[in-house]
Amino acid sequence: MTLQRVMHVEDDESIRTVAEIALTDVAGFTLLSCDSGQSALAQAEAFAPQLILLDVMMPQMDGLQTLAALRQLPSLRTTPVVFMTAKIQQAEKQRYLDVGAIGIIEKPFEPMLLGDMLSELYQQSIAS
Repeated sequence: MTLQRVMHVEDDESIRTVAEIALTDVAGFTLLSCDSGQSALAQAEAFAPQLILLDVMMPQMDGLQTLAALRQLPSLRTTPVVFMTAKIQQAEKQRYLDVGAIGIIEKPFEPMLLGDMLSELYQQSIAS
């Protein structure tokens, strides 16, 4: 199965814009870009993402809270999640993996490689 539909949740507009270009123009994905956890919750089920790319540090609802809320939606209970963060210490990385993330991408990320990184993580998650 090929990755096609990605939901990206990121409060920083400049990062959202770079990721949107990387994921749509370079990787060819269909993208739902959300600026908050609340926005993601409101749109996620209708979009039915195959993978969720989730920022860790966001106001109101951080990435971990957003993931917990998304997991309450029956259609998203097992959707693979990749966290994106600028703070990546081993203990935190393990915490994200413990809550079910299939990977962590460090900011700043390489836009030209973002789609390939997500595709690779997605393929690994559906193979296991």
